[in-house]
Amino acid sequence: MTRVKPSRRLPVPEHVDLHVAVLAGRLMAEIRDTFAAEDWDGLRQSHFRLLANVPPGGISVTELAELLQMTKQAAGQFVTQLEASGHLITAADPADRRLRVVARTASGDRTSRAVTARIRRMERAWARQVGAARYAEFVDVLTEIALGPRARR
Repeated sequence: MTRVKPSRRLPVPEHVDLHVAVLAGRLMAEIRDTFAAEDWDGLRQSHFRLLANVPPGGISVTELAELLQMTKQAAGQFVTQLEASGHLITAADPADRRLRVVARTASGDRTSRAVTARIRRMERAWARQVGAARYAEFVDVLTEIALGPRARR
């Protein structure tokens, strides 16, 4: 069972203004540290983010880059790495042979599900820490701020 470990959280110096960027950074560091402490076959959070955004029917590298708000070159590098690790496959787009269509392999699907499951365990631990209702409200507000008022969860 996953537990949020307060002892891993370093105290915040008094001079630090606890604005949302500092707080979000601390949560992201906790997520990063959790994943870094586990064996993910050399994959990093940036790989997980890309894998999670590849839809079942596939997507072009250009569309993936736009979705992830990164350059086509950076997306292409991640795709190449994940293809080499067996998590993605690429093929020429039948409609435009100049484009590469990216799809997850069975291994990519398994990894994506495992990452999601790991994150959900962290979320459940946070919900236990602050209470389920407060955590649900936090996620709703965060979703609305990040994605807009009509965002689905």
